[in-house]
Amino acid sequence: MELDTKNIKIDGSSVKVGIIVPYFNESIGLELLKNCKDELLEQNVAEENISITRVAGALETPFAASKIIQTEQPDAVITLGAIIKGETSHYDLVTEKTYDGLMAVQLNTGIPIIFGILTCENEKQAKERSSKKGLNKGKQAAQAALIQATL
Repeated sequence: MELDTKNIKIDGSSVKVGIIVPYFNESIGLELLKNCKDELLEQNVAEENISITRVAGALETPFAASKIIQTEQPDAVITLGAIIKGETSHYDLVTEKTYDGLMAVQLNTGIPIIFGILTCENEKQAKERSSKKGLNKGKQAAQAALIQATL
C-alpha cells in the first residue's frame, strides 16, 4: 500500500528521529536523505531533533539502529539507502539479513524502525524510487516514521 504523500499532515514538533544512511550507493542514499529530511522539517520536526548517522553499508544498519536507540532515545529510526541486485546471491543475503536485523531491533526495543532501504533490480529503479520527481521514497519514509512515532 502506497502512502498518499500529498495529503499527510502530522505535527512532528515533539518527535525525535534518528536517520541512518550507508555510504554504499551513496548518491541514492543522499537523495533519499534530502527528501526525507525535507519532509520531516515540513511536518514541524525541529532540526535539532533529527540526527544523521552514516554507516558503511546496509548490513551495518541494524547495529547502528540499536546504538542510536540506546544513546539518543529517538521516537523512530529511519534507515535509508539502496541495495541493488548484482550477478551473485550477495543481494539476497544482504537484503534478508538487513531486514531481519532491523526487525529484531525494532521488536526488542519497541522503537519503530522504518525500512527506507530500496531493494532494486538496477540503478534506474533506485533512481526512480529515490527521486523527488519519482516515487519519493525518502518522503514516504519520513511520513511513515511520523505516523509510527505518534501512535
